[in-house]
Amino acid sequence: MPEVCNVMVSNNKLLEGAIRQLESRLPPGWAIESLMGRGPVDAELRFTSSEGRSRSVPVEIKRRIDPRMASQLPLGPLWIVVAPYLSKSVREVLEERGASYADQTGNTRVVLDEPGLFILTTGADSNPWPDKRKLSLRGIKAGRVVRALAVKRPPVGVRELAELADTDPGYVSRLLRMLDSEAIVERTARGRVELVDWRRLLVQWSEDVPLEGRAETTTWLAPRGLKSVLDRLGSMEFPYLLTGSAAASRVAPVAPTRLLSVYVDDPSRAAEALGLRPADAGANVILLQPEDEAIYQRAIEVEGLRQASLPMIAADLLTGPGRSPAEAEALMDWMENNEEVWRG
Repeated sequence: MPEVCNVMVSNNKLLEGAIRQLESRLPPGWAIESLMGRGPVDAELRFTSSEGRSRSVPVEIKRRIDPRMASQLPLGPLWIVVAPYLSKSVREVLEERGASYADQTGNTRVVLDEPGLFILTTGADSNPWPDKRKLSLRGIKAGRVVRALAVKRPPVGVRELAELADTDPGYVSRLLRMLDSEAIVERTARGRVELVDWRRLLVQWSEDVPLEGRAETTTWLAPRGLKSVLDRLGSMEFPYLLTGSAAASRVAPVAPTRLLSVYVDDPSRAAEALGLRPADAGANVILLQPEDEAIYQRAIEVEGLRQASLPMIAADLLTGPGRSPAEAEALMDWMENNEEVWRG
């Protein structure tokens, strides 16, 4: 979307785009028109049914909106929010507040009781016009902060979090501001973290940087089955961490494990020690070489095997193949009900 210097013209363009999106989704015989806003209202949209019944809805136009802003907007239940793009998190907040919305990519929701109207469509999953200045959860430092935030029970200050994540306080502070704007963390005026929505944090991390973006993967075949690999793994002296389905099944089993995922520092050496053969089709073992070897420092031991922390296992599964996302959800359900077990 091209930048427009004049804010009023820009808002008019956004409103016109929203009207086009909604017009194409109205039932036969319905109409929509824009009206001048009154007082603090940016504009109004009048919906008219095929029977001639009408309803005017106040419009809030935003050039940019994040979940925190969405939660604080002075909206009534019949307002409609218009923006260039509305992320899934923003849409969820607006839906919780009962508000309608429309963006330029086709993400729309309109709910009227009189005259009765319901529109719900999905547009883009990611922002076609991203803010290039915005931080993401990509990279080694971000991964360390995410893992530390997930396992550390609040409250926690910036310097303490930086020490836990082994990174600089300045970066941690900037990342926390971004997470605050996404309503993933809540902070005091001095910046201390008081609340972490660790489930949303892990989902956001997996979306920003899926597993293949955090580790180099190679696929292998265990000709004698996965049990033989697990039996050997316990006696190995090289660094390793069990993750994925095999690790999750020890806490929240969904189905028998058919794919074994293991972090190792040297996949070729590990494969030889574990009796694995290179394979594309029919592979039942994935060896992961992590971009950040610090993950080995926070290993936990379960039944004689070193495995990744539960938040990392969940994030790894969220973008995994087959039933991996369902296993991630089952694991996070267990984690929600047992925080005292895994959060320090």
